[in-house]
Amino acid sequence: MIVDWDELLGLIQRLHAQIRAAVVSACAQQAMEELAGIAAEDATGDTIYVIDRVSEELLVDFFANHVAERWPLVLIAEGLPDGQIVLPAGRPVADAVIRVIVDPIDGTRGLMYQKRSAWILTGVAPDRGPQTSLQDIELAVQTEIPLVKQHLSDMLWATTDTPTQAVRYNRLTDTTQAIHLRPSRATSIAHGFAMISRFFPGGREELAAIDEAIIRAALGPPQPGKAHCFEDQYISTGGQLYELIAGHDRFVADVRPLLDSWLAQRGQRLGICCHPYDLATLLVAQQAGVIMTDVRGQILDAPLNVNTDVGWVGYANAAIRAQIEPVLLRELQQRGLL
Repeated sequence: MIVDWDELLGLIQRLHAQIRAAVVSACAQQAMEELAGIAAEDATGDTIYVIDRVSEELLVDFFANHVAERWPLVLIAEGLPDGQIVLPAGRPVADAVIRVIVDPIDGTRGLMYQKRSAWILTGVAPDRGPQTSLQDIELAVQTEIPLVKQHLSDMLWATTDTPTQAVRYNRLTDTTQAIHLRPSRATSIAHGFAMISRFFPGGREELAAIDEAIIRAALGPPQPGKAHCFEDQYISTGGQLYELIAGHDRFVADVRPLLDSWLAQRGQRLGICCHPYDLATLLVAQQAGVIMTDVRGQILDAPLNVNTDVGWVGYANAAIRAQIEPVLLRELQQRGLL
């Protein structure tokens, strides 16, 4: 069965627009405390908040009613039984033509407290069974869910055959216009944003030490009254990718999965990590020119599921990679994390 990728792109964009509108409306109408209530604990260990349910209901209905009859699929997302369902309902998994991995709200914590935009992330790959991976994704779309007080939001998409494209939506006028986003061309992280992700308690002292060592090796010791570079802990992997794509960040690394044994030696357990659905729009970043690797500097890949812990590194360009990667790998090796 041949997939019409252009038609499927239009359908996913339509779904994203519906989710964006529904979530913004819920944020505007419901109390912050209500949306921040815990709805469930996912099998992955992640927490599902009330605000997540707004998008999840739209997600399944849309794919069942508008996509599955044309292209039977495996839908992969948090909150689904065992992390995935086959659509149309009742069809065997062997009938699937595509696998769709979705994070309907990436950045829930920031959005539900109206601190920062969240993102809808969707990646689509031809079905290759359970071994289907991030590198098989041929179409990806990510859409910003803005704060209630924010009237502009961006939508980005890419296919394996096309570069990343983007539009900016104005919800006051219900119009969109094309925009051009480009990763930074700076050759150094000096005076720019560069960071190791350390969102949550658990190993943050080690992650901060790695961050500090990288900056000192790349830029030298801090100087009185000067700031070598800056960091921005955006609690959304899709948001981090956007910041790299838009030229706001020059280097971002999420190495949390490497801390598993380090924490175990201290009688602690690894908390929440990045999962494949958080990287559903890896293709969008790559087609925009962002250099994405795993924590060893190799091809970034992971199976399309909801439980694999994934570490990743993003560089705005080759010069930034040349400046940072040798230092990063050395630090990880010296600390016994690789």
